[in-house]
Order: sequence, then structure tokens, then C-alpha cells
Amino acid sequence: MFINNFDPVALEIFSLEIRWYSLAYIFGILVGWILAKKLFIQNIKIKKNFDDFLTYIIIGIIFGGRLGYIFIYNLNYYLNNPLDIFKIWQGGMSFHGGLIGIILASIIFAKKNNQNAFLYLDIVSLVAPIGIFFGRIANFINSELYGTITNAPWAVIFIQIDNFPRHPSQLYEALLEGIFLFLLLIYFKNKFLNKPGVISALFLIFYSIFRFFVEFYREPDEQLGYIFFNLSMGQVISLIFLLSGILLFYLKNENH
Repeated sequence: MFINNFDPVALEIFSLEIRWYSLAYIFGILVGWILAKKLFIQNIKIKKNFDDFLTYIIIGIIFGGRLGYIFIYNLNYYLNNPLDIFKIWQGGMSFHGGLIGIILASIIFAKKNNQNAFLYLDIVSLVAPIGIFFGRIANFINSELYGTITNAPWAVIFIQIDNFPRHPSQLYEALLEGIFLFLLLIYFKNKFLNKPGVISALFLIFYSIFRFFVEFYREPDEQLGYIFFNLSMGQVISLIFLLSGILLFYLKNENH
């Protein structure tokens, strides 16, 4: 049985702490940017604009992810502790909020350049699983978003939480929403990349299915618990995004 007692601080230079959580975002964006430019962008104009687009993406991730977490998962806490809103290095980012931020940023950037936003969103969808992978590994190191109690032989004890063996749900998500989703989208890339919006739809569909499934093995947020029908907030939002993905797939695949 694995004992998780990792230090969330990767490096400490004088009084400056560099946390694994921050590094995960940096590595995810960096690797995704490199792969996108080297392998996935075929449109010359998209490739030319992609460096500028990256700035919009970073802003969308940070603001969307943080605001999503505040309003969806922990509004009461931040109303009582407003200064903590700015302490992003301590964690507290919503994937779905970040996703909405990316969508809005892409629409704004594409409109500014008189282009189809899905040309950018499809590229982002192809490389997003890489960022998800690094993010979930950081969650594991931070002993956050941990799983339910289990007797499985691969159970992990998160010392910072308690002494109970738990599902390493962060690693389940890293494998499914990261590695497996990346491979799935690569498989569909050549078939659908000439249909803007379809890859984005497939990302929403598969991510939502994987996230919904893993949430059964993950402890719900302490401040929220289960919402209804023993479903967590993450599952409820995943269902909404799943339906959105199915609708988008139908519209974009049928229109070509």
C-alpha cells in the first residue's frame, strides 16, 4: 500500500515557494503549445496567430478556473475570506470553469481575427488532455480531490488527510482524462479535423463520461457533499457538458 506524504512545495528559493500545482499548469501549457505548433496545426494563419492566442488561453484558464471554483464549489468561504480569492497557488481551480474561460477567450480571439473559433478550440481540445494529466498528478501530490475509502490493493493512504486507505482517484483521472482521452482524440483527428467543432464535441463527450465515472470513486467536496440522487457537483456539471457535447457533435457533424 502506497503512503502519500508528498510535500506540495517543489522548490523553495529564499522565501519564494514554487509549488507542484503551479508547475503542473506551466508544464501543461508549455507541452500543449509545443505539440500544437509542431504536430496539429495545419492552417497557416492559425499557426501564425497561435502564439498570441496562447495569451488569451492562459487568461481564460486562470480567470475561468478560479471564478468557476469560487461560484460553483465554495462561494460562502470566499465571501467570508475575500483576500483568499487571489491565492491561486494554494489550489482551488475548477476544470469546468477553466473550460468556459477557454471557450470565451477563443471566441473573442477568433472574432478579433475574423476566424472560426472552433478552428482554435479543436486544437486546444487535442492538447488539453496533456494539461489535465499534469494537473491531476499535482492533485495527487497535494493530497487533494482524493478518493473514497477502499480495500483495493492499489489503495493509497494520504497522510495529510487521515490514515484510511483510499482510491487514488486523481491517478484514475490522469489516466482516463489525460492519457486515454489524448489517444482517443488523436485517433479521431484525421477523420474530423476538417469539420470544425467535431473534435471539440468529442472532447466534451469523452471527458464528461470519464469524469462522471471516476467521481463515483472520489470523495465529494466536503462543503457540498452530494447534490441529488447521490451525485456530486462534478457529476452534475459533467452531465450538462456531456449533453452540450452531444448536441455540438450532431450540429457540426451533420452540417458538413
